[in-house]
Amino acid sequence: MTLGTGQASCHHGEILQGIFLDGRGEPTRGLVTLPMAEPAARAVFTPFSTRAPRRVVVDPPDRAKAARAAELAVAECVRRGDVAPVGGYLSVRGGAEPGLGMGSSTSDVTAAVRAVADGLGVELAPSIVARVAVAAEGASDPVMFGDRPLLFAQRRGRVLEELGAALPELAVVGCLTGSGQPVDTLALRGTARSGDIAVYERLRAALRTAINEHDPAGVGRVCTESAILNQRVLPKTELGVLRETARACGALGIQVAHSGNVAGLLFDAAEPGPELRARIDAAVDRLGWEGLTPTRVFSTSTRTLSTGERSWTTTFPKPSPDLI
Repeated sequence: MTLGTGQASCHHGEILQGIFLDGRGEPTRGLVTLPMAEPAARAVFTPFSTRAPRRVVVDPPDRAKAARAAELAVAECVRRGDVAPVGGYLSVRGGAEPGLGMGSSTSDVTAAVRAVADGLGVELAPSIVARVAVAAEGASDPVMFGDRPLLFAQRRGRVLEELGAALPELAVVGCLTGSGQPVDTLALRGTARSGDIAVYERLRAALRTAINEHDPAGVGRVCTESAILNQRVLPKTELGVLRETARACGALGIQVAHSGNVAGLLFDAAEPGPELRARIDAAVDRLGWEGLTPTRVFSTSTRTLSTGERSWTTTFPKPSPDLI
């Protein structure tokens, strides 16, 4: 046993979320998240002596879900490796602000589980990490699987479908809705309607096709329709403004966190640099004029791209005079 480290990225809300059929034909709640490289949670686990209490002490204390996940991860490591049960000191730093729908708790939990496994010298598969995450927090995002486009059953902790190798590369201008107020994810309860499954299965098929045909516009259409459908669950008064801004700036569509207050305008990152730069600048400016807060500009690609002065890792921690 030794000091272990782990990290996990957050995400920018969902591309698609709803009710789908699992492999046995049973209705199951599922989602597809929009990946981004940062922010990320980073965890360090320092195992206690085997003679010390078998509990995890977490810093800061409000990362209780991460502490619970670390204890569950120790139990998994004991079952799967030649290690003794121990407690430890867990430090968690970074990540996203809670309640915005960016997977902040799941990134904390995933980083904690990875740090425990690293410290105890046991490899835990992403499917096991997902199961631990659901046990620790009640529902989970699929950040432990990386940036692959997956349809994921968030309350069951399992993959319903791998939709393709990778998303077509998108540029995203992120912003906040609802004044950036936190949302209690587990308190959200959508009411299923007759025909919902057929609608979401159609969107699932459309997204699968768009991914495999490298069609960013197809992804944008799915994102937009899913955002509109989610008005029944978490209404966003700014949805009309987002859609109008997207049309005015030549965006492919809009994207929202289905259980939080981040949102984004989607652009084709393969568009020539000057044209794309102009669209992104127009989107940032117009969002500011409309009273929404631009938060970041990023790409779904792992590559670092730039269209000039602004790179895809640009962030806007607070509104500035030139954006309003």
